[in-house]
Amino acid sequence: MSAEQSRPPLPPFDAETAAQKVRAAEDAWNTRDPQKVSLAYTKDSSWRNRDLFLTGRAAIEDFLIVKWGHELEYRLIKELWAHEGNRLAVRFAYEWQDAAGDWFRSHGNENWEFADTGLMRVRMASINDQAIGADDRLFRWPQGPRPADHPGLSELGL
Repeated sequence: MSAEQSRPPLPPFDAETAAQKVRAAEDAWNTRDPQKVSLAYTKDSSWRNRDLFLTGRAAIEDFLIVKWGHELEYRLIKELWAHEGNRLAVRFAYEWQDAAGDWFRSHGNENWEFADTGLMRVRMASINDQAIGADDRLFRWPQGPRPADHPGLSELGL
């Protein structure tokens, strides 16, 4: 297995490696780099995101380009919910602003399944959007990965 074909930590996951996998995904998504993010998925990865069904890296990359073109000032926090073998359950919240200047916090749950290489082959996401005021924002770090000292979802009461 070459470095391009694997994405440690590899399954089966324990509590520590599962949490590492979740934080790595959070950090990658906070870059808002569709190509970089898409490389964490198998070439034939299967996604359900809200009401969209996608297959493959190219579709994932195209989806993320549109997503981050619409969801401005995007900042995300993920938290491990459960793990077993090559599967992780994750909860998340992210804040974003639309083109009109309105703010939202999106809450969701994801089920992930990984290939032996550590690349994600299945992602099923259920997401709900909540309108919030600018003063209600909780994710205010500079664009990019969440600082290590910034509270997570549980600490924020989300």
